Amino acid sequence: MEIRVRRKYLKDAYTIGVMEYFDGNKWIWIADTLEDKVRDLNKDGDLDDYGEKKVYGETAIPYGRYRIDMGTVSPKFSKYAFYQRVCKGKLPRLVDVKHFSGILIHVADGMKGADLLQGCIGIGRNIIKGGLLCGKEIFNKVYEIMKEYHDLGEEIWITIE
Repeated sequence: MEIRVRRKYLKDAYTIGVMEYFDGNKWIWIADTLEDKVRDLNKDGDLDDYGEKKVYGETAIPYGRYRIDMGTVSPKFSKYAFYQRVCKGKLPRLVDVKHFSGILIHVADGMKGADLLQGCIGIGRNIIKGGLLCGKEIFNKVYEIMKEYHDLGEEIWITIE
């Protein structure tokens, strides 16, 4: 399964994008995304040159392609009843992200949604400036699509562009 996040609005404190998956002949929207500030300025997948420095808890992951693991329980989010009910605390997790660990795809609703990210990808609907709403509804949808492919034994990949 191929997923992509197209970053559209790169702001000083957050980044808004669009998440889509490829269904075999076209890209289909599944979520809007909220990320921390992009610091991979030359888009080479590394924080290495020209002032590209990671600021803990305030930096979006570098551009690139990453495998998604569907089998790791999140110590933080598994405590929430919503995630227990939907995914038994096993949130989609990006693997082998240089300079980062524990990067998840999760709900990040509200005007303060960016405060919840810490490098992760928040999902929902971008119907408020600088934030997302309807996160639980969108997470259910995204998780079900990913789980369907995972249960078929397919690897899930996400490209950040």
